[in-house]
Amino acid sequence: MSTESINKNLTRGGEYIVKETKSEDVFTPEDFNEEQKMMRDSVIEFVDREIWPNKPRFETKDYAFTEELMRKTGELGLLGVSVPEAYGGLEMGFVSTMLVCDYISGTSGSFSTAFGAHTGIGTMPITLYGTEEQKQKYVPKLATGEWFGAYCLTEPGAGSDANSGKTKAVLSEDGSHYNISGQKMWISNAGFANLFIVFARIEDDKNITGFIVENDPENGISFGEEEHKLGIHSSSTRQVFFNETKVPVENMLSERGNGFKIAMNALNIGRIKLAAACLDAQRRVITEAVKYANERVQFKTPIAKFGAIKQKLANMATAAYVDESACYRAAKDIEDRIAIREAEGNSHQEAELKGVEEYAIECSILKVAVSEDVQECTDEGIQIFGGMGFSADTPMESAWRDARISRIYEGTNEINRMLTVGMLIKKAMKGQVDLLGPAMAVKDELMGIPSFDTPDYSELFAEEKEILKKLKKAFLMIAGAAVQKYGQDLEEHQQLLMAAADIMIEIYMAESAILRTEKNAKRFGEDSQKNQIAMSQLYLFNAVEKINSKGKEAIISFAEGDEQKMMLMGLKRFTKYTNMPNIVALRNQVAEKLSEENAYIF
Repeated sequence: MSTESINKNLTRGGEYIVKETKSEDVFTPEDFNEEQKMMRDSVIEFVDREIWPNKPRFETKDYAFTEELMRKTGELGLLGVSVPEAYGGLEMGFVSTMLVCDYISGTSGSFSTAFGAHTGIGTMPITLYGTEEQKQKYVPKLATGEWFGAYCLTEPGAGSDANSGKTKAVLSEDGSHYNISGQKMWISNAGFANLFIVFARIEDDKNITGFIVENDPENGISFGEEEHKLGIHSSSTRQVFFNETKVPVENMLSERGNGFKIAMNALNIGRIKLAAACLDAQRRVITEAVKYANERVQFKTPIAKFGAIKQKLANMATAAYVDESACYRAAKDIEDRIAIREAEGNSHQEAELKGVEEYAIECSILKVAVSEDVQECTDEGIQIFGGMGFSADTPMESAWRDARISRIYEGTNEINRMLTVGMLIKKAMKGQVDLLGPAMAVKDELMGIPSFDTPDYSELFAEEKEILKKLKKAFLMIAGAAVQKYGQDLEEHQQLLMAAADIMIEIYMAESAILRTEKNAKRFGEDSQKNQIAMSQLYLFNAVEKINSKGKEAIISFAEGDEQKMMLMGLKRFTKYTNMPNIVALRNQVAEKLSEENAYIF
């Protein structure tokens, strides 16, 4: 393992909503070991030398340049960070793979997409599901960048409903190969891929099957033109057509009918990696916005000194800090779960699959939260630049366009919101997370008389942690009542699910930041964390406001009469501060620190 210790108090995926997590039990970026810091610094050095200065080339649809950079990345070993050493990789832990994905993705959505598609959905399915022969044959080439991979799942009629694909795989009469025919679309890296992970249906199987298909134009493989896209201009995106493409039977990936499971598990990993890929983009956008705000003078004053700009900068920085906190918290939980399973005798393949699957809820949460934050960050970046932000001569407009795809791929944010709640309920039904007990306790609490004692909030984050407990009760109150009313039919009430998901998301994100800051305040001193404390408090305040709004929306949409009144009173109780924070002062403090440093430095 690349990190020093395994957290012995590891909660199960989704269990954060019913349990209190201690700050010493979360991993933070301040916990990176020396190897990870060196890896981070080398990736930043590569990006600043090779990618950032050439940013304009990505806007001219220079696909060859993207491919060239991918080859250089392979030479540095960065394409094989998570690949086992036995297949030519570096075999680094999950946190390290997140870290590389984070820092290599910050300057160009085109390159980020190419890197993510190759290392994730292009390579990982073989690493995790392939036979030993398949791994020996293909993974070393993919790990070094000798070959590039792509992933063919989406079809014109099969997007979010991935298992409805029409591509067919027909076994030959002699049983030696399958003939694959069908059309795939939105295939990243299609223009330079040597290998495709292709999903097709055999006969009338309920579920699709995965295949490893080498790119050979003489074997019935052809391509559409490069797609014209809003952003990620130099990410090669084409339709791929298969016409009686012969695929040896030994190139079936995993078992027949297992394709949908492969696709879903690949998406779990893809979701948390996508969140990581949005982090350094935020840091760089904020730094560029701060520099511009310090330089741009209006009314004889740098605009960084105006309250309206301070508000934007503080909100951007707060989101970036919180997102980073949550991403690395979840990454280490996954890494620890993998290590525990390996120690129990699971193979690396099985351990990684089950380790990530355990935290599928957190993966969906992060995908939604961070993709929406990076969009907001780039949008505000344009606004701070004003008219110049709208110009292609500054980096903001391309950053905004590149960010937009993040809310669509790896499962739309709407799908992921519904999955977040749906997966939690399934875990509860399987007995993996106790939702019923805590939900009943909240119901009993609502029937009782509230305490009017004045609590002692003198310790750092004492009130904030108390609020987090109450926010969890608000979720349990709403979710418990909704499940009681609708049962198995709850999944048909999508707007209610999405409101409940937003509550889950805000709790996880706010808690992650508070626990990170508390941990660092204990070891580095409160004074060293005063801006991080401000951001944690600021985020929590906004989270409470959102939970109040979403909770009210949910309650008045499914509860009536006395039940509705009781739940609204409960929501009011669970979203109440004793001491309201001074939001403007917190924003000003964070923004002034950014301005002073002329960069994002948290």
